[in-house]
Order: sequence, then structure tokens, then C-alpha cells
Amino acid sequence: MTPVETYITQQPADYQAELNTLRTTILASLPDAEEQLKYQMPTFYWHENVIHFALFKHHIGLYPTPSGVTAFASELTNYKTSKGAIQFPLDTPLPLDLIRRITEFRKQEVISKYQL
Repeated sequence: MTPVETYITQQPADYQAELNTLRTTILASLPDAEEQLKYQMPTFYWHENVIHFALFKHHIGLYPTPSGVTAFASELTNYKTSKGAIQFPLDTPLPLDLIRRITEFRKQEVISKYQL
């Protein structure tokens, strides 16, 4: 079991399916990423930390670095954001297409940075 799978199984049962869907969505864009726990959060590492997520009491936090938030700011107006974080409320469906596009954006940043 990967560290991310372990994290998910330790969360309340009501949220495990949604967290697994989030994990699958990220992995579809980052199939070569190593799944780790960093900062006590599921982390997808591919040449660097690409994206993290975590379950909180009222939201799922997605951490695509500041550039990942800035690049999609116009699509994130319905969500609480900060410099490198996006909060998706637990009472609304995850915007999986948006999460996929943010992950792809971060992947392209890594490709450019490391000239892959």
C-alpha cells in the first residue's frame, strides 16, 4: 500500500471514495509520480513536489504551489484560496476536470524546469 493509500484509509469512511477519486485524477496526469507523505499530506513527487492534498474538517485542500493557484485564479473564484492552496468544500462535488487541468499545468512546469 502506498503512503497515500494508507492516508486515505485512515480518513473517515464518508470521505474515502472522494479522496480515492482525487488520487486517481492526479495520478492520471502524473503516472510516474512517486506517492509520498510530506507535511503530513499526500504528495505527488515527480522531480519535485508537484501537488499535495489533504482532508480537513470542512474542506479538501489542494496545494499546487502558488503558480498553480495563480494560473487558474479566474476559475477559482467560487473557492477559498491563498498563496498556494485551494479549499474545496466537503458539501460540494470536487471539480475533477479543473483539478486535472491544474495537475497538467504543474506537470508542464516541471517538464520546462527540468527540460524533460
